[in-house]
Amino acid sequence: MSAYPKEYRNPLKKARGLGSAQHGVSHWWTQRVTAVALVALGLWLVALVLRVLHADYATARALIAQPWNAVLMIAFVITAFWHAVLGLQVVIEDYVHTRWKEATLLMAIKFLAVLAALASVLAVLRTALGA
Repeated sequence: MSAYPKEYRNPLKKARGLGSAQHGVSHWWTQRVTAVALVALGLWLVALVLRVLHADYATARALIAQPWNAVLMIAFVITAFWHAVLGLQVVIEDYVHTRWKEATLLMAIKFLAVLAALASVLAVLRTALGA
C-alpha cells in the first residue's frame, strides 16, 4: 500500500465547479428549437425545390427573389449551420479528451461554420437581388 493516498479531497469538493450550472440545459433547448425550426424550414425547402424542379434558371431565380422565399432561405441556412455547430460541439466534448485538441476543434468548427454561413447568405442575397 502506498504511503500517500491518491486523493485527499472530499468527492463533493471534487465535483464543485464541474456541474452544469444551467449551461447544459440552455444548450439542449437551443439544439431542440433549431431542430424543430429545421423540420419546418426543411418542409418549405422541399416544397420550393419541387416547384423549381423542371423550371429554367430565370424562373428559379425569380422564385428565390421573392422576399419571403429569400428570408426563409437565409433562415434555413443560419439555422442549419447553428444546429450543426451545436451537434458537433457535443460530439467533440464527449469524445475528444485532450484539452488542446478539443479547444482547437471547437474553434475551427465555429470559424468554418460562420464562414460557410456567411458565404451561403451572400449567395442567397446575390441571387435574390439579381447581382
